[in-house]
Amino acid sequence: MDLNLIPLLIAVAEERNFRAAADRLGVTRSAVSQGVRRLEDALGQQLVMRTTRSVRLTEAGSRLVESVRGPLQSVQDALEARDEVPRGRLRLAVASIAEPFLAGPLLARFAEQHPEVTIDVTVTDDEFDIVAHGFDAGVRLGEVIEQDMIAVPVGGPQREIAAASPGYLTSSGTPKHPSDLLKHRCIGWRPAPETAPWRWEFSDAGQPFNVAVEPQVTTNDLRLMLRVAIANGGITFGPWECFEEFFAQGSLVPLLEEYLPPFAGFYLYFPQRLHMAPKLRALVDHVRKW
Repeated sequence: MDLNLIPLLIAVAEERNFRAAADRLGVTRSAVSQGVRRLEDALGQQLVMRTTRSVRLTEAGSRLVESVRGPLQSVQDALEARDEVPRGRLRLAVASIAEPFLAGPLLARFAEQHPEVTIDVTVTDDEFDIVAHGFDAGVRLGEVIEQDMIAVPVGGPQREIAAASPGYLTSSGTPKHPSDLLKHRCIGWRPAPETAPWRWEFSDAGQPFNVAVEPQVTTNDLRLMLRVAIANGGITFGPWECFEEFFAQGSLVPLLEEYLPPFAGFYLYFPQRLHMAPKLRALVDHVRKW
């Protein structure tokens, strides 16, 4: 078997498109298609389902990719570690609410300092194994990171806050206690359609508790939450840093601050590896200095 065909299959699995996989690898579309076909012939199994509109892995293809991706990444890291210049494609999975990382300046300065590194950021709130999905690192709240990962703080402690527009508070009143939220229109967040809305968690005299808010509007888009709240749509809830500019403008008002103390924030996390690729090492050093 020609092992050079394995990266072709991984590229197809990640891009879900022969043309995109070919562009990424710097080869022709037909070379990718023929390479995958040769791999299927060698294994005697169909690895990819092809239609005129999409490409997806079969069950056998998924098993193969999951099995070889980790070892192949280890080989790649070992080879890259011999070259101390950070270079290559750096794939990151970042939570949509990780404002300290996504604000712009942190990544802009890193790109400026390391021109040979191509940064590919996927903003996602799905929880998955970043190694199995081919990512070099991720950014998440510390409480949801697996224990076997190395984690580096991004920014300082975070704080969630409830907020509403002055117009809404004038017409509907201002909640004095989190339990008052049950009488208000609320705008909630959920990571995916099949999951429950995010819990609104508070603390009183050091004792944590949550309120079973049933949002009238629920979305996985923080920008929509902000826009609906600014348009007098109700009370919303999220990271302070995402709301801070609207507090400064006066379009939103922070609520229930005494019940929302700071907590450990976001972390850049990645697996323990014997040979860390220079591109990832450079990002880790950059985040630590930042």
